[in-house]
Amino acid sequence: QVQLVESGGGLVQAGGSLRLSCAASGSIFRINTMGWYRQAPGKQRELVATITSDGPTNYAGSVKGRFTISRDSAKNTVYLQMNSLKPEDTAAYYCNADVTNRVPSRNVYWGQGTQVTVSS
Repeated sequence: QVQLVESGGGLVQAGGSLRLSCAASGSIFRINTMGWYRQAPGKQRELVATITSDGPTNYAGSVKGRFTISRDSAKNTVYLQMNSLKPEDTAAYYCNADVTNRVPSRNVYWGQGTQVTVSS
């Protein structure tokens, strides 16, 4: 089993910044792609950004140029630096990890979510 623990959410004014962190622990042989998704009230969960084990990143168009995803493979941790935040960025943010487990299997795990609220 693998646990993903997120931190760093909170309340910020428009134009401000926040940094989210997500640490993975448990039965991990290798973490493949890690990513951040978000879900606003009444809306479907959507991709924010992903990063592969080799480093290539992918961003939603709405956050490109404002958000930066990075990872520390030694710490099994992924980060999301969010700058120039807008009220429409308000959502619960979820960490996601594609993990090859020590018992040979491959699974996708989700964190519990951290709330980001941007006031206008």
